[in-house]
Amino acid sequence: MKLNMKYTVLCAVGGILLMGATGCKKFLTEDNKSNFTQENYFTTAKQAESAVDGIYNSLGTFVASRGYGERTWAALELIVGHATTLGQSQYNNQMIAHTIDASNPFFSSTWDDSYYGIANANLCIKRIPDIKMDEARQKQLLGMAHFFRAYFYFLLVRLYGDVPLITEPIDATSPQLYEKRDPQDSVYQQIVSDLQTAEQAGLPNTDQTGAVSLGAVKSLLAEVYLRMAGYPLQKTEYYQKAADEAGQVIDAKWYTLFTDYAYLHDNVHKNQGELILQDQYEAGIRTNSLCPDIIPYMVGISQFHDEFGAVIPTTGFYNTYEPGDLRAKEQEFYFSKYPSIKDSTKIVNFGVHALYKYFHTESALNTAICDENWTLLRLPEVMLIYAEATNEVSGPTAKAYAQVNAIRDRAHLKPLSGLTKDAFREAIWKERYHELCYENKAYFDIQRTHKYYDVKTNTFVDVIGFKDEGGATWTDKYLLWGVPQKEINNNKDLTQNPGW
Repeated sequence: MKLNMKYTVLCAVGGILLMGATGCKKFLTEDNKSNFTQENYFTTAKQAESAVDGIYNSLGTFVASRGYGERTWAALELIVGHATTLGQSQYNNQMIAHTIDASNPFFSSTWDDSYYGIANANLCIKRIPDIKMDEARQKQLLGMAHFFRAYFYFLLVRLYGDVPLITEPIDATSPQLYEKRDPQDSVYQQIVSDLQTAEQAGLPNTDQTGAVSLGAVKSLLAEVYLRMAGYPLQKTEYYQKAADEAGQVIDAKWYTLFTDYAYLHDNVHKNQGELILQDQYEAGIRTNSLCPDIIPYMVGISQFHDEFGAVIPTTGFYNTYEPGDLRAKEQEFYFSKYPSIKDSTKIVNFGVHALYKYFHTESALNTAICDENWTLLRLPEVMLIYAEATNEVSGPTAKAYAQVNAIRDRAHLKPLSGLTKDAFREAIWKERYHELCYENKAYFDIQRTHKYYDVKTNTFVDVIGFKDEGGATWTDKYLLWGVPQKEINNNKDLTQNPGW
C-alpha cells in the first residue's frame, strides 16, 4: 500500500470538532499552519486537544458524499439486498446487483478515510506523551486516540479482511510506506489492545458533548468480541467476553431507552438517552445529506434542492415486522406519505415505505441544511449483543430475555419466553434486523454469521448461494469488499481479495 503523503500531515491542525446538542463549538486556532510539522506541533496541551479533536472528522466517512446519492452508509445497506435506490446512480445499482469492481469510489474512499484517521491517531499516541500537561487529561486524550485507532481498524478488517497494520507515524522515508497485509487475527488483537488501553484512560462514563466515553469504549469492545466469536476467526470463547463487556454497560445504567423513536433523529436529543456515540454535525459548521438521501426521489416534501432516494427499504423487508409492531407504524421507523412542501393540504403518497428513521424535520421543513448526527453506537445494540453472546454461552437466561423484551416492549410487542437456544438465537437476530435496520449492521451480521435473512420465509438461511431481494446470488467474494485497485496499482506487495 502506498500511503499518500496527506496521511502523514497533521490534519488536526486547524480542524473543527462539533461538540454537543447544546450548540457548543470548538474552533481551533489556525495561526500560521505552514510552520507546523510532526516534530514541532505537539508542544502544548491545546495542541494535544486539537490533534485528538481532528481525528473525529474521519467518522464522516459513512455519510460523506461520493456522488449523486452515493455514500458509504448507502453502499453498506444496498449490498445486503433489503433496499432499493435511485436508478441513475451507477455505483449504487452495482452494489445491489453485486457487479461492482475494486476501482469503485466506495472502496477507495472508505479505505482512505480510515487510514487517514489511523495516521492521525498514531501521531497523537506517539507525540502526546512528550507534552507537559495535566496528566489525567493527557491520559484521556491518549485513550481517545487508542479508541479511534481501534474503531477504524475494526471497520477496515471487517470490510477488507487482512489489512496493513500500521501503528507508528510514517513519512516518505518510512519502511511501512509500502506495506503488506497483516492477518486478521493480528489486526483484531491490536484492536482489543487499543480498546483495553482506552478502558483504563479515565474517560467519563458518558459524554453528552459527542466525545468518546467509557461507555462507548466498552460498547465497541463488546461488538468486537462478538465479531471475533463468529466468522472468520470463530473464537467462541469471545462470546463470554462480549457478554461481560455488554453486561457492564447495561448494569451501570449509563444509558436509557428513548420513550419516543423520534428522539433518534432530532437535534434536541443528540448524544443523549440511548445514543452512545454519534458522528457530530451542526449547521454552519459541518453538514451532511442523510435526510435528503432517504426521501424518495424528488417527491417534493422538503426544502431540499434534491431528494435523492438513495436508500429505500424493500417492501419485502418492511413486511417482516410483526403485526402491531410500533416501529412499522407510519412516522415511526418508516413513512409512506407526507404533506407536500408547496401545499400542506395535499398528501404525497410515495408508493414505498421510506426511512422516517432518518427524516430530519428541522432541516427538511425549514433550513434545507441537514445537520443530523450519524449514530455509530446505541444502547439497543449493546442489549442485543449481551442477549446473543449469553445465549451462545449458556442458552436463554432471564437477563438475556429481559434485554430483548425491553426492546420489544417499546415496540408494543409481546415478550419472548420458553424458547430453545436455537430459536432464541434467531429471535435475537430478527430483533437486530428490525431495531437496528439500515444502521450499517446487517452486512456485518451476514459476515459474522454466514446467514441471510430470507424475508419470504422469515427465517435465516445459508448466505452462500442465496438469491436476495435485489436479484444477486451471494458468493464468497461478496463477504468482503475489494481492496481498492489504486492501492494495488501503487504497491506490488498488496494482494487482492479472492474473486476481485
